[in-house]
Amino acid sequence: MADGPADIAPLLRVEGLSIGYRDAFGAMLPAVRELSFTLAEGASLGVVGESGSGKSTAARALLGHYRAAGKRTGGRILIRGQAIDELDPASLARLRGIDVAFVPQNPLSSLTYHLTVGVQLVEVLRTRAGLTASAARGRALELMTQTRLPDPAALFERYPHQLSGGQRQRVVIACALACQPRLLVLDEPTTALDKSTEVQVLGLIGELRRSLGVGLVLVTHDLNVVAQMCDAVLVMKDGACVEQGPTAATFAQPATDYTRELVGSVLRLDAAPPADRAQHTPPPLIGAQALGHHYRSGGWWRRRRAGAPAALQAVDLSLQPGEVLGVIGESGSGKSTLGGALAGLISPTEGRMRFQGMALPGGASARSREQRRRIQMVFQDPLSSLNPRQRVGTAIARPMQVFFGLNRRQAWDKAAALLDELGLEAHFLQRYPRQLSGGQQQRVAIARALAAEPELIVCDEITSALDATVQGQVIDRLLQVQARRSLALVVITHDLGVVWRMAHRVLVLRDGLVHEQGRTADVFSQPASDYTRLLLEAATSASRHRQDPALAPATNPVKDSAQ
Repeated sequence: MADGPADIAPLLRVEGLSIGYRDAFGAMLPAVRELSFTLAEGASLGVVGESGSGKSTAARALLGHYRAAGKRTGGRILIRGQAIDELDPASLARLRGIDVAFVPQNPLSSLTYHLTVGVQLVEVLRTRAGLTASAARGRALELMTQTRLPDPAALFERYPHQLSGGQRQRVVIACALACQPRLLVLDEPTTALDKSTEVQVLGLIGELRRSLGVGLVLVTHDLNVVAQMCDAVLVMKDGACVEQGPTAATFAQPATDYTRELVGSVLRLDAAPPADRAQHTPPPLIGAQALGHHYRSGGWWRRRRAGAPAALQAVDLSLQPGEVLGVIGESGSGKSTLGGALAGLISPTEGRMRFQGMALPGGASARSREQRRRIQMVFQDPLSSLNPRQRVGTAIARPMQVFFGLNRRQAWDKAAALLDELGLEAHFLQRYPRQLSGGQQQRVAIARALAAEPELIVCDEITSALDATVQGQVIDRLLQVQARRSLALVVITHDLGVVWRMAHRVLVLRDGLVHEQGRTADVFSQPASDYTRLLLEAATSASRHRQDPALAPATNPVKDSAQ
């Protein structure tokens, strides 16, 4: 797809963009180096690369946004011929949301915690689109319906923390789509979504692109999503572009070793079956019987409304020492509620739990010190779970000081060893969470959980922020640690490739109910329910797209402007 006549500017042109960050000593460290590409109206570009390659930094720059220590050191960005770095603050503010909109990787940090999601969506429509209050409410409910949010009228009145990760992400996508922008920049937009919901949301974005001619820049570590959504792909490493071209052709015949490594690292369900897993025998490490939970319909002072749906209903499970249980299901199915109950963050309203043969109270405050140490949790959003004012070393060392009485030097030495196990160097101990990439933040969160030397870790979407190569590395290292320590894991995820790679057994949740559970190989090869079959089909459809050479576009809408 050509740019069009010479006198018509393309939708987006990036020319020699360079961005740097100042370190603690004032030196400028390069994050993006001489990046160049052109995007035509209605075209789509996928930006891929390992964690820390500069993808998100480049994406934010397309809206003229640089983090506190960041600065454009060279090049320029033009949207419809207008250099955005030359705009005054007022003009740049008008550009955002109208001409170009952004969907961030972390929905919780982009939503205001003390306002309902409906109020926040209405605010966007009133301030950006100029709608009246009643018209904005109607349009907000319409957008929530379009983004497949269940019961929009009820969710409209909820706060961000009362929504699942996938529901929060769809609210943010609705906010971005509110004013029908010409360019949509998406930074890992499907990170928090299960595969069936991912298909729906990507379908919605695709419909918007076709009907309105919206251009897409999609930053992601999921190469299957790029294959499904993007005409062209740009591969980044160490802040620079190493390869770009039509998606199907690039994935089928990568020109560089690095791209070949990325393509080969994709977790797939159509690969060879996993090796036989070890069989475990009683007694279980942790068990739950008839576990159920209802959330209050209003504030904490209100009683639960009669007839309100349960987040969990009659869940039974058993986990042996050293066993890995995968928990899958669509967004809002109760996966995170189950994980929170096991970790003590939620006190179930029904049922009971036992740990090492003893009764396990629902809330962490009622558990013994040893029970709290032995059961740890790694959260879906590492940035929200780490103290932004604490250095990484302090965060990891703290559990060792609290539970084992180590002094600061001893704890920091052990923290460095934990980071080394997870592929991070010791100098990361001196950094703050916001100075790390999403994948690095998640590995720090895993190290902090391991610092307490637990016997069970509840992992809530721990690989969702990781690119394909780093995801495989982290999974391998975590499984090595798990095997050495006979560590039990509950792996909550929407990525069935992760479950296939890690889990001995799998539990399938939908609407708070267990649809089926059993050995991973058995459930995946012969699912007993239509719902599990649907999840498996959604997880494998994107990889089929990637292998289809017919998807190669006739022309390349994204060009290296240096050529």
